[in-house]
Amino acid sequence: MPAASAQTRASSIRKRALPGLSFALALAAAPLSAQAQPRAAGESAVVTVEADQPGAQVHPDVFGQFMEHLGTGIYGGVWVGEDSPIPNDGGYRTDVLQALKDINVPMVRWPGGCFADEYHWRDGIGPREDRPVKINTNWGGVNEDNSFGTHEFMGFAQRLGARTYVSANLGSGTPAEASQWVEYMTAPAGTTALARERAANGHEDAWTVDYLGIGNELWGCGGNMRAEYAADLTNRFITFAKPGTGEMLKIASGPSDSNYEWTETMMKISGKLIDGLALHFYTRPRDATWEDKGPALGFPEGEWASTLDHTMQMDEFITRHSAIMDKYDPEQRVMLAVDEWGTWYDPEPGANPGFLQQQNSLRDAMVAALNINIFTKHAERVKMAAIAQMVNVLQAMLLTDGPRMVRTPTYHVFDMYEPWQGATVLPVEVAAPMYEKDDVSIPAVSVSAVRGTDGQVHLALVNVDPNRAHPVTIALDGVNPAGAAGRILTARAMDAHNDFENPEVVTPTAFTGARVSRGTVTATLPAKSIVVLQLR
Repeated sequence: MPAASAQTRASSIRKRALPGLSFALALAAAPLSAQAQPRAAGESAVVTVEADQPGAQVHPDVFGQFMEHLGTGIYGGVWVGEDSPIPNDGGYRTDVLQALKDINVPMVRWPGGCFADEYHWRDGIGPREDRPVKINTNWGGVNEDNSFGTHEFMGFAQRLGARTYVSANLGSGTPAEASQWVEYMTAPAGTTALARERAANGHEDAWTVDYLGIGNELWGCGGNMRAEYAADLTNRFITFAKPGTGEMLKIASGPSDSNYEWTETMMKISGKLIDGLALHFYTRPRDATWEDKGPALGFPEGEWASTLDHTMQMDEFITRHSAIMDKYDPEQRVMLAVDEWGTWYDPEPGANPGFLQQQNSLRDAMVAALNINIFTKHAERVKMAAIAQMVNVLQAMLLTDGPRMVRTPTYHVFDMYEPWQGATVLPVEVAAPMYEKDDVSIPAVSVSAVRGTDGQVHLALVNVDPNRAHPVTIALDGVNPAGAAGRILTARAMDAHNDFENPEVVTPTAFTGARVSRGTVTATLPAKSIVVLQLR
Protein backbone atom coordinates (compact mmCIF):
# COMPACT_ATOMS: atom_id res chain seq x y z
CA MET A 1 0.00 0.00 0.00
CA PRO A 2 1.51 3.36 -0.98
CA ALA A 3 2.40 5.82 1.73
CA ALA A 4 1.09 9.37 1.45
CA SER A 5 4.29 10.42 -0.32
CA ALA A 6 3.98 7.81 -3.07
CA GLN A 7 4.23 8.80 -6.71
CA THR A 8 1.16 10.75 -7.83
CA ARG A 9 0.21 12.58 -10.94
CA ALA A 10 -2.12 15.40 -11.71
CA SER A 11 -5.59 14.49 -12.83
CA SER A 12 -5.97 14.34 -16.57
CA ILE A 13 -9.73 14.16 -16.70
CA ARG A 14 -10.72 13.58 -20.24
CA LYS A 15 -13.21 11.80 -22.47
CA ARG A 16 -12.31 8.14 -22.54
CA ALA A 17 -13.90 4.85 -23.52
CA LEU A 18 -14.76 1.98 -21.23
CA PRO A 19 -13.14 -1.34 -22.13
CA GLY A 20 -14.38 -2.74 -25.41
CA LEU A 21 -17.00 -0.06 -25.90
CA SER A 22 -17.84 2.38 -28.67
CA PHE A 23 -19.98 5.40 -28.01
CA ALA A 24 -22.64 7.59 -29.53
CA LEU A 25 -24.75 10.59 -28.64
CA ALA A 26 -23.22 12.62 -25.84
CA LEU A 27 -25.55 13.03 -22.88
CA ALA A 28 -25.77 16.26 -20.86
CA ALA A 29 -26.18 15.46 -17.16
CA ALA A 30 -27.88 17.97 -14.88
CA PRO A 31 -26.73 18.47 -11.27
CA LEU A 32 -28.08 16.11 -8.66
CA SER A 33 -27.87 16.56 -4.92
CA ALA A 34 -27.22 13.54 -2.75
CA GLN A 35 -30.92 13.34 -1.93
CA ALA A 36 -32.46 14.24 -5.30
CA GLN A 37 -34.79 11.94 -7.18
CA PRO A 38 -33.70 10.55 -10.59
CA ARG A 39 -35.06 12.31 -13.63
CA ALA A 40 -36.69 10.88 -16.74
CA ALA A 41 -35.01 8.15 -18.75
CA GLY A 42 -32.02 9.17 -20.82
CA GLU A 43 -30.83 7.87 -24.16
CA SER A 44 -30.45 4.21 -24.94
CA ALA A 45 -27.40 1.96 -24.93
CA VAL A 46 -27.07 -0.75 -27.57
CA VAL A 47 -25.09 -3.86 -26.63
CA THR A 48 -23.94 -6.90 -28.57
CA VAL A 49 -22.80 -10.02 -26.71
CA GLU A 50 -20.79 -12.48 -28.80
CA ALA A 51 -21.65 -15.65 -26.94
CA ASP A 52 -20.40 -17.71 -29.90
CA GLN A 53 -16.85 -16.29 -29.58
CA PRO A 54 -15.75 -17.16 -26.03
CA GLY A 55 -12.59 -15.61 -24.66
CA ALA A 56 -10.32 -16.17 -21.67
CA GLN A 57 -11.28 -17.52 -18.29
CA VAL A 58 -11.89 -15.11 -15.42
CA HIS A 59 -9.58 -16.60 -12.82
CA PRO A 60 -11.38 -16.87 -9.46
CA ASP A 61 -8.46 -15.11 -7.76
CA VAL A 62 -9.44 -11.86 -9.48
CA PHE A 63 -11.90 -11.67 -6.58
CA GLY A 64 -9.12 -11.98 -4.00
CA GLN A 65 -8.89 -10.06 -0.74
CA PHE A 66 -6.12 -8.21 1.07
CA MET A 67 -5.56 -8.14 4.83
CA GLU A 68 -2.73 -6.13 6.37
CA HIS A 69 -1.63 -5.41 9.91
CA LEU A 70 -3.33 -2.03 9.71
CA GLY A 71 -5.87 -0.48 12.06
CA THR A 72 -8.59 -2.97 12.95
CA GLY A 73 -8.32 -4.88 9.70
CA ILE A 74 -7.03 -7.96 11.51
CA TYR A 75 -7.21 -7.29 15.24
CA GLY A 76 -10.87 -6.85 16.06
CA GLY A 77 -11.90 -7.30 12.46
CA VAL A 78 -10.86 -10.90 11.87
CA TRP A 79 -8.98 -12.02 14.97
CA VAL A 80 -10.35 -11.59 18.51
CA GLY A 81 -8.64 -14.53 20.25
CA GLU A 82 -10.10 -17.70 21.70
CA ASP A 83 -11.07 -16.04 25.00
CA SER A 84 -13.06 -13.19 23.44
CA PRO A 85 -16.76 -12.78 24.33
CA ILE A 86 -17.30 -12.17 20.61
CA PRO A 87 -18.35 -15.51 19.07
CA ASN A 88 -15.32 -17.06 17.45
CA ASP A 89 -13.91 -20.22 15.94
CA GLY A 90 -10.46 -20.69 17.43
CA GLY A 91 -10.04 -16.91 17.73
CA TYR A 92 -11.52 -15.97 14.33
CA ARG A 93 -14.80 -14.05 14.36
CA THR A 94 -17.54 -16.43 13.26
CA ASP A 95 -19.67 -13.65 11.75
CA VAL A 96 -16.78 -12.46 9.56
CA LEU A 97 -15.86 -16.00 8.56
CA GLN A 98 -19.41 -16.78 7.50
CA ALA A 99 -19.86 -13.54 5.58
CA LEU A 100 -16.65 -14.16 3.63
CA LYS A 101 -17.60 -17.77 2.96
CA ASP A 102 -20.91 -16.53 1.59
CA ILE A 103 -19.11 -14.68 -1.22
CA ASN A 104 -16.66 -17.54 -1.81
CA VAL A 105 -13.46 -15.59 -1.12
CA PRO A 106 -10.93 -17.40 -3.33
CA MET A 107 -7.60 -15.96 -2.15
CA VAL A 108 -6.20 -13.80 0.67
CA ARG A 109 -3.02 -11.70 0.65
CA TRP A 110 -1.10 -11.13 3.93
CA PRO A 111 0.72 -9.55 5.89
CA GLY A 112 0.99 -6.44 3.72
CA GLY A 113 1.40 -3.96 2.19
CA CYS A 114 3.98 -1.66 3.64
CA PHE A 115 3.88 -3.73 6.83
CA ALA A 116 5.32 -6.73 4.96
CA ASP A 117 8.74 -5.17 4.40
CA GLU A 118 9.20 -4.61 8.13
CA TYR A 119 7.75 -7.99 9.13
CA HIS A 120 10.01 -10.76 10.39
CA TRP A 121 8.18 -14.04 10.36
CA ARG A 122 9.82 -15.49 13.47
CA ASP A 123 8.13 -12.74 15.51
CA GLY A 124 4.79 -14.38 14.71
CA ILE A 125 5.35 -18.04 15.64
CA GLY A 126 5.52 -19.92 18.93
CA PRO A 127 3.49 -19.22 22.10
CA ARG A 128 1.68 -15.91 21.69
CA GLU A 129 2.67 -14.71 25.13
CA ASP A 130 6.33 -15.03 24.14
CA ARG A 131 6.09 -13.15 20.85
CA PRO A 132 7.81 -9.75 20.78
CA VAL A 133 5.77 -6.55 20.90
CA LYS A 134 6.83 -3.94 18.37
CA ILE A 135 5.60 -0.61 17.02
CA ASN A 136 3.71 -0.55 13.74
CA THR A 137 5.65 2.34 12.23
CA ASN A 138 3.64 2.41 9.02
CA TRP A 139 0.12 2.45 10.36
CA GLY A 140 -0.80 4.52 13.37
CA GLY A 141 2.25 4.01 15.59
CA VAL A 142 0.41 1.42 17.71
CA ASN A 143 1.73 -1.70 19.38
CA GLU A 144 1.91 -4.86 17.27
CA ASP A 145 1.93 -7.90 19.55
CA ASN A 146 2.32 -10.41 16.70
CA SER A 147 -0.51 -12.57 18.05
CA PHE A 148 -1.67 -13.03 14.46
CA GLY A 149 1.18 -14.74 12.63
CA THR A 150 1.86 -17.52 10.15
CA HIS A 151 -0.20 -20.21 11.90
CA GLU A 152 -3.11 -17.83 12.45
CA PHE A 153 -3.11 -16.68 8.83
CA MET A 154 -2.95 -20.20 7.46
CA GLY A 155 -5.73 -21.27 9.83
CA PHE A 156 -7.86 -18.39 8.57
CA ALA A 157 -7.29 -19.29 4.92
CA GLN A 158 -8.05 -22.94 5.61
CA ARG A 159 -11.33 -22.04 7.29
CA LEU A 160 -12.29 -19.97 4.26
CA GLY A 161 -11.09 -22.58 1.78
CA ALA A 162 -9.01 -19.79 0.20
CA ARG A 163 -5.66 -19.84 -1.57
CA THR A 164 -2.78 -18.09 0.17
CA TYR A 165 -0.69 -15.12 -0.95
CA VAL A 166 2.19 -14.44 1.44
CA SER A 167 4.24 -11.26 1.01
CA ALA A 168 7.90 -11.81 1.87
CA ASN A 169 10.06 -9.11 3.43
CA LEU A 170 12.51 -7.95 0.78
CA GLY A 171 12.91 -4.36 1.99
CA SER A 172 14.46 -5.03 5.42
CA GLY A 173 14.86 -8.79 5.19
CA THR A 174 17.29 -11.18 3.55
CA PRO A 175 17.03 -13.99 1.00
CA ALA A 176 17.90 -16.43 3.79
CA GLU A 177 15.02 -15.20 5.95
CA ALA A 178 12.55 -15.51 3.06
CA SER A 179 13.89 -18.94 2.12
CA GLN A 180 13.57 -20.20 5.68
CA TRP A 181 10.01 -18.88 5.96
CA VAL A 182 9.04 -20.73 2.77
CA GLU A 183 10.66 -23.88 4.15
CA TYR A 184 8.89 -23.49 7.50
CA MET A 185 5.53 -23.27 5.72
CA THR A 186 5.98 -25.85 2.96
CA ALA A 187 8.52 -28.53 4.00
CA PRO A 188 6.88 -31.97 4.29
CA ALA A 189 6.21 -33.17 7.81
CA GLY A 190 9.29 -34.30 9.69
CA THR A 191 11.72 -33.72 6.83
CA THR A 192 13.71 -30.73 8.13
CA ALA A 193 14.43 -28.92 11.37
CA LEU A 194 12.03 -26.15 10.35
CA ALA A 195 9.29 -28.67 9.56
CA ARG A 196 9.77 -30.18 13.02
CA GLU A 197 9.65 -26.68 14.55
CA ARG A 198 6.37 -26.05 12.73
CA ALA A 199 5.00 -29.27 14.19
CA ALA A 200 6.15 -28.29 17.67
CA ASN A 201 4.24 -25.04 17.20
CA GLY A 202 1.05 -26.94 16.47
CA HIS A 203 0.91 -27.81 12.76
CA GLU A 204 2.61 -30.96 11.54
CA ASP A 205 1.60 -31.07 7.88
CA ALA A 206 2.96 -28.68 5.26
CA TRP A 207 0.87 -25.77 4.08
CA THR A 208 0.57 -24.66 0.48
CA VAL A 209 1.75 -21.15 -0.35
CA ASP A 210 0.00 -20.45 -3.64
CA TYR A 211 1.61 -17.07 -4.23
CA LEU A 212 4.77 -15.54 -2.77
CA GLY A 213 5.12 -11.78 -3.04
CA ILE A 214 8.74 -10.72 -3.53
CA GLY A 215 8.56 -7.50 -1.55
CA ASN A 216 5.95 -4.78 -1.81
CA GLU A 217 6.11 -1.36 -3.47
CA LEU A 218 9.88 -1.43 -3.72
CA TRP A 219 9.72 1.99 -5.39
CA GLY A 220 8.24 3.41 -2.16
CA CYS A 221 7.68 2.05 1.36
CA GLY A 222 9.43 -1.21 0.43
CA GLY A 223 12.81 0.50 0.15
CA ASN A 224 12.64 3.52 -2.21
CA MET A 225 14.67 1.59 -4.79
CA ARG A 226 15.55 2.13 -8.40
CA ALA A 227 13.86 -0.35 -10.70
CA GLU A 228 17.18 -1.91 -11.76
CA TYR A 229 18.24 -2.53 -8.17
CA ALA A 230 14.79 -3.87 -7.26
CA ALA A 231 14.89 -6.29 -10.19
CA ASP A 232 18.32 -7.60 -9.20
CA LEU A 233 17.11 -8.16 -5.63
CA THR A 234 13.98 -9.83 -6.93
CA ASN A 235 16.08 -12.31 -8.92
CA ARG A 236 18.22 -13.01 -5.88
CA PHE A 237 15.26 -13.67 -3.56
CA ILE A 238 13.48 -15.84 -6.14
CA THR A 239 16.57 -18.00 -6.57
CA PHE A 240 16.50 -19.12 -2.94
CA ALA A 241 12.72 -19.27 -2.29
CA LYS A 242 12.01 -22.93 -3.01
CA PRO A 243 8.77 -24.54 -1.82
CA GLY A 244 8.99 -27.99 -0.30
CA THR A 245 5.52 -28.96 -1.51
CA GLY A 246 3.06 -27.60 -4.04
CA GLU A 247 3.39 -25.01 -6.76
CA MET A 248 4.25 -21.51 -5.54
CA LEU A 249 3.89 -18.64 -8.02
CA LYS A 250 6.24 -15.72 -7.43
CA ILE A 251 4.86 -12.20 -7.78
CA ALA A 252 7.32 -9.33 -8.25
CA SER A 253 6.75 -5.85 -6.89
CA GLY A 254 5.43 -3.98 -9.90
CA PRO A 255 4.37 -0.44 -10.74
CA SER A 256 1.92 2.03 -9.33
CA ASP A 257 -0.51 3.73 -11.69
CA SER A 258 1.29 4.87 -14.88
CA ASN A 259 4.88 4.02 -13.93
CA TYR A 260 5.51 2.22 -17.22
CA GLU A 261 9.29 2.55 -16.87
CA TRP A 262 9.18 0.30 -13.81
CA THR A 263 7.33 -2.39 -15.75
CA GLU A 264 9.79 -2.15 -18.63
CA THR A 265 12.78 -2.62 -16.34
CA MET A 266 11.29 -5.40 -14.23
CA MET A 267 10.16 -7.39 -17.26
CA LYS A 268 13.51 -6.91 -19.01
CA ILE A 269 15.58 -8.07 -16.02
CA SER A 270 13.23 -10.42 -14.13
CA GLY A 271 10.56 -11.40 -16.62
CA LYS A 272 11.88 -14.91 -17.20
CA LEU A 273 12.00 -15.71 -13.47
CA ILE A 274 8.73 -14.31 -12.17
CA ASP A 275 5.19 -15.62 -12.51
CA GLY A 276 3.44 -12.31 -11.95
CA LEU A 277 3.96 -8.56 -11.74
CA ALA A 278 1.92 -6.57 -9.23
CA LEU A 279 0.05 -3.39 -10.17
CA HIS A 280 -1.28 -0.99 -7.52
CA PHE A 281 -3.85 1.71 -8.19
CA TYR A 282 -6.09 3.57 -5.74
CA THR A 283 -9.14 5.56 -6.78
CA ARG A 284 -9.53 9.04 -5.28
CA PRO A 285 -12.11 11.81 -5.94
CA ARG A 286 -9.40 14.48 -5.88
CA ASP A 287 -6.66 12.52 -7.54
CA ALA A 288 -4.09 15.31 -7.87
CA THR A 289 -2.95 15.05 -4.25
CA TRP A 290 -2.78 12.44 -1.51
CA GLU A 291 -3.19 15.08 1.19
CA ASP A 292 -6.74 16.04 0.14
CA LYS A 293 -8.45 12.98 -1.25
CA GLY A 294 -12.05 13.94 -0.45
CA PRO A 295 -14.64 12.60 2.00
CA ALA A 296 -16.23 9.17 1.90
CA LEU A 297 -19.71 10.62 2.52
CA GLY A 298 -21.47 13.93 1.93
CA PHE A 299 -19.73 14.55 -1.39
CA PRO A 300 -21.14 16.60 -4.29
CA GLU A 301 -22.03 15.13 -7.66
CA GLY A 302 -18.78 16.48 -9.07
CA GLU A 303 -16.87 14.06 -6.81
CA TRP A 304 -19.16 11.18 -7.76
CA ALA A 305 -18.16 11.88 -11.36
CA SER A 306 -14.45 12.44 -10.72
CA THR A 307 -14.22 9.25 -8.65
CA LEU A 308 -15.72 7.11 -11.40
CA ASP A 309 -13.64 8.88 -14.04
CA HIS A 310 -10.49 8.22 -12.03
CA THR A 311 -11.24 4.54 -11.44
CA MET A 312 -11.83 4.00 -15.16
CA GLN A 313 -8.15 4.80 -15.76
CA MET A 314 -7.57 1.22 -14.59
CA ASP A 315 -8.33 0.12 -18.16
CA GLU A 316 -5.65 2.40 -19.60
CA PHE A 317 -3.07 1.30 -17.04
CA ILE A 318 -3.72 -2.40 -17.60
CA THR A 319 -3.67 -1.93 -21.37
CA ARG A 320 -0.35 -0.11 -21.42
CA HIS A 321 1.40 -2.23 -18.80
CA SER A 322 0.21 -5.34 -20.63
CA ALA A 323 1.60 -4.04 -23.91
CA ILE A 324 5.04 -3.68 -22.29
CA MET A 325 4.76 -7.16 -20.79
CA ASP A 326 3.85 -8.53 -24.24
CA LYS A 327 7.26 -7.40 -25.53
CA TYR A 328 9.06 -9.72 -23.13
CA ASP A 329 6.32 -12.30 -22.60
CA PRO A 330 4.33 -12.66 -25.84
CA GLU A 331 2.82 -15.93 -24.64
CA GLN A 332 1.36 -14.11 -21.61
CA ARG A 333 2.82 -16.54 -19.09
CA VAL A 334 3.42 -13.77 -16.54
CA MET A 335 0.21 -12.51 -14.98
CA LEU A 336 -0.55 -8.91 -14.14
CA ALA A 337 -1.65 -9.13 -10.51
CA VAL A 338 -3.66 -6.08 -9.45
CA ASP A 339 -3.06 -6.96 -5.83
CA GLU A 340 -3.99 -3.56 -4.38
CA TRP A 341 -6.94 -1.62 -5.76
CA GLY A 342 -9.92 0.28 -4.40
CA THR A 343 -11.00 3.67 -3.10
CA TRP A 344 -8.98 5.83 -0.74
CA TYR A 345 -10.66 8.79 0.95
CA ASP A 346 -9.84 11.08 3.84
CA PRO A 347 -10.05 9.16 7.14
CA GLU A 348 -13.17 9.30 9.26
CA PRO A 349 -13.20 12.29 11.63
CA GLY A 350 -11.92 11.34 15.05
CA ALA A 351 -10.30 8.10 13.89
CA ASN A 352 -6.58 7.41 14.01
CA PRO A 353 -5.55 8.67 10.55
CA GLY A 354 -3.10 5.78 10.27
CA PHE A 355 -5.95 3.27 10.49
CA LEU A 356 -7.35 4.26 7.05
CA GLN A 357 -10.89 3.79 8.26
CA GLN A 358 -13.62 5.06 5.90
CA GLN A 359 -17.27 4.45 5.17
CA ASN A 360 -18.36 2.58 2.07
CA SER A 361 -21.23 3.87 -0.04
CA LEU A 362 -23.08 3.22 -3.28
CA ARG A 363 -20.24 5.11 -4.99
CA ASP A 364 -17.80 2.42 -3.81
CA ALA A 365 -20.11 -0.25 -5.21
CA MET A 366 -19.92 1.51 -8.57
CA VAL A 367 -16.11 1.57 -8.37
CA ALA A 368 -16.05 -2.16 -7.62
CA ALA A 369 -18.38 -3.04 -10.49
CA LEU A 370 -16.48 -0.91 -13.02
CA ASN A 371 -13.17 -2.48 -12.03
CA ILE A 372 -14.52 -6.01 -12.21
CA ASN A 373 -15.81 -5.25 -15.71
CA ILE A 374 -12.33 -4.00 -16.63
CA PHE A 375 -10.63 -7.06 -15.15
CA THR A 376 -13.04 -9.23 -17.11
CA LYS A 377 -12.03 -7.53 -20.33
CA HIS A 378 -8.34 -8.18 -19.56
CA ALA A 379 -8.79 -11.74 -18.27
CA GLU A 380 -6.01 -13.07 -20.52
CA ARG A 381 -3.42 -11.07 -18.54
CA VAL A 382 -5.12 -10.14 -15.22
CA LYS A 383 -5.36 -13.46 -13.41
CA MET A 384 -5.30 -12.25 -9.83
CA ALA A 385 -6.37 -9.15 -7.92
CA ALA A 386 -6.87 -8.16 -4.29
CA ILE A 387 -9.15 -5.34 -3.18
CA ALA A 388 -7.80 -3.19 -0.38
CA GLN A 389 -8.89 -4.22 2.12
CA MET A 390 -11.06 -7.00 3.45
CA VAL A 391 -12.32 -5.67 6.82
CA ASN A 392 -12.44 -2.15 8.33
CA VAL A 393 -9.75 -0.63 6.08
CA LEU A 394 -10.26 1.46 2.93
CA GLN A 395 -12.79 -0.16 0.52
CA ALA A 396 -13.74 -2.93 2.90
CA MET A 397 -16.13 -5.83 2.41
CA LEU A 398 -17.15 -5.72 6.07
CA LEU A 399 -17.15 -3.23 8.94
CA THR A 400 -17.02 -4.31 12.58
CA ASP A 401 -17.47 -2.56 15.90
CA GLY A 402 -17.06 -4.81 18.92
CA PRO A 403 -19.56 -7.63 18.46
CA ARG A 404 -21.37 -5.91 15.58
CA MET A 405 -20.71 -6.45 11.87
CA VAL A 406 -22.20 -4.93 8.72
CA ARG A 407 -21.85 -5.81 5.04
CA THR A 408 -20.90 -2.89 2.81
CA PRO A 409 -22.24 -2.06 -0.67
CA THR A 410 -18.92 -3.34 -2.06
CA TYR A 411 -19.53 -6.69 -0.38
CA HIS A 412 -22.85 -6.95 -2.20
CA VAL A 413 -21.16 -6.29 -5.56
CA PHE A 414 -18.78 -9.19 -4.94
CA ASP A 415 -21.79 -11.32 -4.05
CA MET A 416 -23.64 -10.36 -7.24
CA TYR A 417 -20.57 -11.02 -9.40
CA GLU A 418 -19.80 -14.42 -7.88
CA PRO A 419 -20.79 -16.22 -11.14
CA TRP A 420 -17.78 -14.51 -12.78
CA GLN A 421 -15.38 -16.69 -10.74
CA GLY A 422 -13.98 -19.24 -13.18
CA ALA A 423 -16.34 -18.11 -15.94
CA THR A 424 -15.51 -17.68 -19.64
CA VAL A 425 -15.46 -14.14 -20.99
CA LEU A 426 -17.98 -13.31 -23.71
CA PRO A 427 -16.90 -10.30 -25.81
CA VAL A 428 -19.21 -7.29 -25.71
CA GLU A 429 -19.64 -4.23 -27.88
CA VAL A 430 -21.55 -1.23 -26.58
CA ALA A 431 -22.78 2.02 -28.06
CA ALA A 432 -23.65 4.13 -25.02
CA PRO A 433 -24.64 7.69 -24.20
CA MET A 434 -22.30 9.78 -22.11
CA TYR A 435 -22.62 10.94 -18.54
CA GLU A 436 -21.17 14.44 -18.22
CA LYS A 437 -20.50 16.55 -15.18
CA ASP A 438 -18.12 19.52 -15.00
CA ASP A 439 -14.95 18.38 -16.85
CA VAL A 440 -15.87 14.69 -16.73
CA SER A 441 -17.35 12.87 -19.70
CA ILE A 442 -17.62 9.10 -19.34
CA PRO A 443 -19.85 6.37 -20.79
CA ALA A 444 -23.07 6.08 -18.84
CA VAL A 445 -23.24 2.30 -19.23
CA SER A 446 -20.60 -0.38 -18.61
CA VAL A 447 -21.17 -4.03 -19.49
CA SER A 448 -19.45 -7.36 -19.03
CA ALA A 449 -20.71 -10.82 -19.96
CA VAL A 450 -19.58 -14.33 -19.09
CA ARG A 451 -20.65 -17.92 -19.43
CA GLY A 452 -20.47 -19.23 -15.89
CA THR A 453 -19.33 -22.62 -14.72
CA ASP A 454 -23.07 -23.34 -14.43
CA GLY A 455 -23.29 -23.10 -18.23
CA GLN A 456 -25.50 -20.03 -18.08
CA VAL A 457 -24.84 -16.59 -19.56
CA HIS A 458 -24.53 -13.81 -16.99
CA LEU A 459 -24.61 -10.08 -17.76
CA ALA A 460 -23.45 -7.18 -15.58
CA LEU A 461 -24.97 -3.81 -16.50
CA VAL A 462 -23.76 -0.68 -14.69
CA ASN A 463 -25.44 2.72 -15.07
CA VAL A 464 -23.08 5.32 -13.59
CA ASP A 465 -25.43 8.23 -14.36
CA PRO A 466 -26.85 9.42 -11.02
CA ASN A 467 -29.60 11.43 -12.72
CA ARG A 468 -31.18 9.32 -15.43
CA ALA A 469 -32.27 5.80 -16.14
CA HIS A 470 -30.98 4.39 -19.42
CA PRO A 471 -32.70 1.78 -21.56
CA VAL A 472 -30.47 -0.97 -22.94
CA THR A 473 -30.99 -3.31 -25.86
CA ILE A 474 -28.76 -6.39 -25.84
CA ALA A 475 -28.38 -8.52 -28.96
CA LEU A 476 -27.16 -12.04 -28.21
CA ASP A 477 -25.08 -13.82 -30.83
CA GLY A 478 -24.93 -17.58 -30.35
CA VAL A 479 -27.49 -17.95 -27.58
CA ASN A 480 -31.28 -17.71 -27.54
CA PRO A 481 -32.54 -17.65 -23.95
CA ALA A 482 -36.17 -17.90 -22.93
CA GLY A 483 -35.96 -15.45 -20.07
CA ALA A 484 -33.79 -13.49 -17.64
CA ALA A 485 -33.74 -13.04 -13.90
CA GLY A 486 -31.45 -10.93 -11.81
CA ARG A 487 -30.71 -8.55 -8.98
CA ILE A 488 -30.18 -4.82 -8.72
CA LEU A 489 -28.11 -2.70 -6.32
CA THR A 490 -29.09 0.93 -6.07
CA ALA A 491 -30.25 3.55 -3.57
CA ARG A 492 -31.84 6.98 -3.46
CA ALA A 493 -28.68 8.85 -2.41
CA MET A 494 -25.25 8.78 -4.05
CA ASP A 495 -23.64 8.34 -0.64
CA ALA A 496 -26.16 5.80 0.67
CA HIS A 497 -24.39 3.35 2.95
CA ASN A 498 -24.91 0.65 5.54
CA ASP A 499 -24.05 1.22 9.17
CA PHE A 500 -24.58 -0.68 12.40
CA GLU A 501 -27.93 0.98 13.10
CA ASN A 502 -29.17 0.67 9.49
CA PRO A 503 -27.37 -2.30 7.97
CA GLU A 504 -29.57 -2.85 4.90
CA VAL A 505 -29.88 0.58 3.27
CA VAL A 506 -27.91 -0.64 0.25
CA THR A 507 -28.66 -4.30 -0.45
CA PRO A 508 -29.51 -6.22 -3.63
CA THR A 509 -33.15 -6.74 -4.54
CA ALA A 510 -34.82 -8.70 -7.31
CA PHE A 511 -34.74 -7.11 -10.76
CA THR A 512 -37.74 -8.05 -12.85
CA GLY A 513 -37.44 -5.45 -15.58
CA ALA A 514 -35.58 -7.53 -18.19
CA ARG A 515 -37.48 -8.87 -21.20
CA VAL A 516 -36.23 -11.51 -23.66
CA SER A 517 -37.53 -11.92 -27.19
CA ARG A 518 -35.91 -13.63 -30.19
CA GLY A 519 -32.37 -13.42 -28.91
CA THR A 520 -32.63 -9.86 -27.64
CA VAL A 521 -32.76 -8.63 -24.05
CA THR A 522 -34.27 -5.26 -23.22
CA ALA A 523 -34.24 -3.49 -19.87
CA THR A 524 -34.14 -0.04 -18.36
CA LEU A 525 -31.33 0.55 -15.87
CA PRO A 526 -32.37 2.91 -13.08
CA ALA A 527 -30.05 5.81 -12.29
CA LYS A 528 -26.88 4.87 -10.37
CA SER A 529 -27.57 1.16 -10.47
CA ILE A 530 -25.81 -2.17 -10.90
CA VAL A 531 -27.87 -4.95 -12.46
CA VAL A 532 -26.65 -8.55 -12.83
CA LEU A 533 -28.77 -10.87 -14.97
CA GLN A 534 -28.76 -14.61 -15.51
CA LEU A 535 -30.18 -15.69 -18.86
CA ARG A 536 -32.26 -18.85 -18.85
